[in-house]
Amino acid sequence: MPDMTPSTSLAMTHFVTIAKEFDKDKVTPGVLGFIVFAVMGLAVWALMKSMNKHMGKVDFEEAPADDAKSPAAAPEAKKS
Repeated sequence: MPDMTPSTSLAMTHFVTIAKEFDKDKVTPGVLGFIVFAVMGLAVWALMKSMNKHMGKVDFEEAPADDAKSPAAAPEAKKS
């Protein structure tokens, strides 16, 4: 790998030696994995709560179904 800098090569060497110490069948996410998952869950909950609050503020009223009151029909009514 000629593109690797000496510091990258040194870091990769340390990771490889650490990885050899672990049993591949017993590796788990650990506490850090749980913390990351919990933070992501809390973030999703907060976003959903915020979205629900913002959607509650939306006041959407549909236009009436009556064609006589529609803006397109108004100019025609004035002509006749």
